[in-house]
Amino acid sequence: MKKQRFRAIDITYVAMFAALMAIGANATSFITIGPVPLTLQTFFAILAGALLGSRLGSMSMIVYTLVGLVGAPVFAQMTGTAIITKSTFGFVLSFIIVAYVTGKIVEAKGKPTLPTFFIACFVGLVLNYVIGTTYMFFALKYFLGMGELTYVEAWSWMVLFLYKDLAVTVLAAILCPKVYKAVNKSTQVTKSAA
Repeated sequence: MKKQRFRAIDITYVAMFAALMAIGANATSFITIGPVPLTLQTFFAILAGALLGSRLGSMSMIVYTLVGLVGAPVFAQMTGTAIITKSTFGFVLSFIIVAYVTGKIVEAKGKPTLPTFFIACFVGLVLNYVIGTTYMFFALKYFLGMGELTYVEAWSWMVLFLYKDLAVTVLAAILCPKVYKAVNKSTQVTKSAA
């Protein structure tokens, strides 16, 4: 099996989506519901997978996560390494899986259509919520002193975020077909020039 190398265009897209995640993490994160800040990270994680594919999409999320974990203030509310101590760290970890699975669904289609993007984007959204909310519940209940918290209560905090994320997921799915063609075209041009 031939080992895939990262080309200049690949590195550019990975860096771009890592940067978009940092912007999306902080553009609106001063608004919080319970312990959860309002961000656009889910939107960009889904887009990364849908547009870049499973390999580059998940790599961009890994780069974003590592940059934050070494101390850069790229996570919500300008946090860095301190995110490890927060109940919302599960959402950060979920972005890697979200991008990978979203990308895999799009790749499986060959020539993805609008319905494919809708399915891929909404699967990504579900993964983000299930992983992030479950992590938050266990962190709050067993490590951060909220022993009375129930799983249903943890999910109830996410309802208002869900309305926003449903809207941006629909937007992502609608944007994807045209943007995907442009991204694909630019990567193909680079391949042929290499």
